[in-house]
Amino acid sequence: MANSLVEVFRIKELRKRIGFTALMLVIFRLGAILPIPGINVNALKVYFMSAGSSSAIGLTDYLDFFAGGAFKNFSVFMLGIMPYISTQIIMQLLLVVFPSLKRLSEEDGGRKKIQKLTRYGTVGLSLLQSYVVTIYARSIPDALTIDILPYTLIAMLTVTTGTMFLVWIGEQITQKGIGNGISLLIFAGIVARIPSAVVTLVKTVQGGQLNPVVVLIVLAMFVAVVALVIYEQQGQRKIPVHYAKRVVGRKMYGSQSTYIPFKINPSGVIPVIFASALLSFPLQIATSLGPEVEWLARFANWLRPQGTPYLLIYTLLIILFAFFYTQVSLNPTEISRQIRENGGSIPGIRSEKIEEYLTKVLNRIVFPGALFLAFIALIPTLAQQFFNFPASVAMLLGGTSLLILVGVDLDTMSQIEGHMRMHHSEGLIKKGRIKSRNL
Repeated sequence: MANSLVEVFRIKELRKRIGFTALMLVIFRLGAILPIPGINVNALKVYFMSAGSSSAIGLTDYLDFFAGGAFKNFSVFMLGIMPYISTQIIMQLLLVVFPSLKRLSEEDGGRKKIQKLTRYGTVGLSLLQSYVVTIYARSIPDALTIDILPYTLIAMLTVTTGTMFLVWIGEQITQKGIGNGISLLIFAGIVARIPSAVVTLVKTVQGGQLNPVVVLIVLAMFVAVVALVIYEQQGQRKIPVHYAKRVVGRKMYGSQSTYIPFKINPSGVIPVIFASALLSFPLQIATSLGPEVEWLARFANWLRPQGTPYLLIYTLLIILFAFFYTQVSLNPTEISRQIRENGGSIPGIRSEKIEEYLTKVLNRIVFPGALFLAFIALIPTLAQQFFNFPASVAMLLGGTSLLILVGVDLDTMSQIEGHMRMHHSEGLIKKGRIKSRNL
């Protein structure tokens, strides 16, 4: 493994890509601590330290976790990349609902048009969320150093620009870095919370609130869960396909056999990211407007991250998005059409039954995969209720953070190994091969 890491930095192109990715992530972390103009940072620290563990602060902790600490800092990146992901969800749903948009996406240059519409939608959603944040800032004593109107305009412009700059950084990492820029930004935000979570865990153990033996047992369980997640992310069902002899131009191609790899979890961590983004939007609005609107305060308390309604909705959304994203990325109708057009067949399945067969296989493997994702997402709550773990530590030991960390790490290793194999290197591992998650 050490030789493989040395080989990574010997390849000039790969070294440049890794260096560029690291530089973009450093810029992201710097922006996470750069406050919005007109904010009193000291007043924010006093407020969040004195607020304790009220329900509103619990929601703020949840939002702050996925923003990598940027939300509580009221930084230029306080919304993170979530508005862009929320807009992508809305656009994917619109493509299914409106056939005209679906046809547009399939035309020449249609993908760029859809991407442009997604960016416009991100700007609008960021403006809305940033305005809500300004209302939340007004409820914090001595948080503003300038008048409300100038602060509102400056904050909306700054935060929206920060979100769009993160979108640009993600695209640059995808093009010039090691790939999957948006996922790496979420990954970096979660990793940035690890040091503070470790400090919290140590202080809790030293204060006698947690038994060290219990901590060791939970950490061992955590390692086992990570192994299960990796096993599940890499698992697949191979559908054999046989192609008969065919003539293309003046050449005759012989028969061949291949297979279609259907992964147990074809969508990877996308359902978890989508579910988190979709729930964070109403949570943020309810938390920010709660001090001024009574029914929103009750709604925020009802939909708190550790509450039963939130967990039920979160679980259902993960399962729903797992099926939805699988149908979008692996369309049985399209796959069966391509098989028939190329003279292929699945042994034991009649040609007109291929679509029905593929749909049945996909549903059978996606459902247990979606249930597994939902179970992993509930681990933080179980760790808090049964083992009395601090929230910041429990969120790292399972749930969304664990799936994102493992999934993005596997995909990044796959990207690096692909570049190494292009330069005739052995790759990162000696046996087997890392399968890309295509985030």
